[in-house]
Amino acid sequence: MLDLKDFLKPEKSVLVVWDVQEALVNAIFNKEEFLRNLKPLIEKARSRNIPVFYTKITPLPERFESQARKIFYRGGFNPGDIIPEIKPQQGDFILNKNTASIFVGTNFEYMIRNASIQTIFFTGIATEIGIETSARHAMNIGFLPVIVEDAVSSGDKEAHERSLTNLRKMMTVMKSQEIMKIWDS
Repeated sequence: MLDLKDFLKPEKSVLVVWDVQEALVNAIFNKEEFLRNLKPLIEKARSRNIPVFYTKITPLPERFESQARKIFYRGGFNPGDIIPEIKPQQGDFILNKNTASIFVGTNFEYMIRNASIQTIFFTGIATEIGIETSARHAMNIGFLPVIVEDAVSSGDKEAHERSLTNLRKMMTVMKSQEIMKIWDS
């Protein structure tokens, strides 16, 4: 019988820090709590040699941007850089991406399969957009997604809570302290 804890081991895991860029972090409803939970989780992942992947919204040149994004982001969208409080360090990875899935247009899947990663811990912004999209995508292609409940957020509290409710029905949702305790065991 499979035990969830076997899949949560550091050597089989990766931590995704989704779109913690200035404009997004400054717009979330729980900024202080979010950062208070995310910082130690990132530090713990690094100390346990868990790869840390930061994503960055990187718009395409206007001519090559999708029509849907042009309509939704009229006038453009500049999310800014990754916030200094939790900026990537040497050994971390930055994935520039153009979609709401970490698997579309990046080498993320290729990299983690090559490293025999099974479990993807998702943190960042926004729960109901990129995190939910990427977690569902991960599950559909054979990975175990884990949503770090107190290290995800959104500018829309109701959408964030709705997304967590949906995600709990199909995948693992855990608090950061619980995850760090498992990583230390």
